[in-house]
Amino acid sequence: MSSYVLAQIYQLILNLVGGGPGPVYPTRRNIRIGSRKSKLALIQTHLVRDALQAVYPDTNFEIIAMTTTGDNNQMKPLHSFGAKALWTQELEVLLLENKLEMIVHSDLDMPTQLPHGCKIGAILEREDPRDALVMKAGSSYKSLEDLPEGSVVGTSSVRRSAQIKKRYPHLNFEDVRGNVGTRLAKLDDPASSYACLILAAAGLIRLDLGARITGYLSSPYLLHAVGQGALGVEIRDGDEGTAEMLKTLGHKETTLHCLAERSLMRTLEGGCSVPIGVETETATDGQMLMRAVVVSLDGHNSVDVEERMEVVDEDEANNFGRVVAGKLVDAGAGDILKGINHNRDLLDA
Repeated sequence: MSSYVLAQIYQLILNLVGGGPGPVYPTRRNIRIGSRKSKLALIQTHLVRDALQAVYPDTNFEIIAMTTTGDNNQMKPLHSFGAKALWTQELEVLLLENKLEMIVHSDLDMPTQLPHGCKIGAILEREDPRDALVMKAGSSYKSLEDLPEGSVVGTSSVRRSAQIKKRYPHLNFEDVRGNVGTRLAKLDDPASSYACLILAAAGLIRLDLGARITGYLSSPYLLHAVGQGALGVEIRDGDEGTAEMLKTLGHKETTLHCLAERSLMRTLEGGCSVPIGVETETATDGQMLMRAVVVSLDGHNSVDVEERMEVVDEDEANNFGRVVAGKLVDAGAGDILKGINHNRDLLDA
């Protein structure tokens, strides 16, 4: 139970016995929120901080930002890292050392298997989870179909490039790293080879760059990443005070959708370097509907499924993710993933 709630209970008791001069607030408490230093990460962390501040005006929420492994290495392609922890591990060390009370992440950056002693405290309502097509400034092209053969699509995601290769084999792909502003500057540079970029719509919207979106990409052409568009707050397992505080932020539908997606990826043992795409929604009959796809890196082989199930709690969401993963494996996704991992092992040898 939070100190704020305890103080209000105490005040009610005082009122019942005829004492108390009015509302009593707890001694001001400092809650430390961890964040990456990028502009987008800080905007997202401020969204969480401001929401908490509105509910707990007597508490001081301090943002502690740091640079992570993924931020430090802007040259190496993302798929070569092979793990999502590069965005989170330094912050998780501080959390486990009691130097932070919570960490704000893009849910898509969170490993599906959190370190021992950590857990998800809340998942906030999802922003638009789709991917966005962004053409070079001044370009007359409006879609991927418009681009001439050999045009270069900038993306660091093998999920995006693999799915697009399947539909548009005439396009070429080049890695592009850096924060959103850096990527857009690289795109718009007249000397660059990029014809367009593919970025998460949610990030552009939160950065007030929605005007740069040329169009949205979704099924059947491009399924988004697990957790894309949602913000997750990571806390220490057993920190009931912080968990109680975060209950006001959690969004049930988003939470169930993201837990199902994370369970799917965890079952398939996939990370940011594996081309797994999803779309999850609540169907008109109230059931959870998930579309999922696994694509080979060259786009030549793919397996996709669409499943629906009644999901009312977190256990059922996790189970649904496992069911969808099983359907993908039965349809041949396991062979595709084995081939991807085999090729990666040869490159790393």
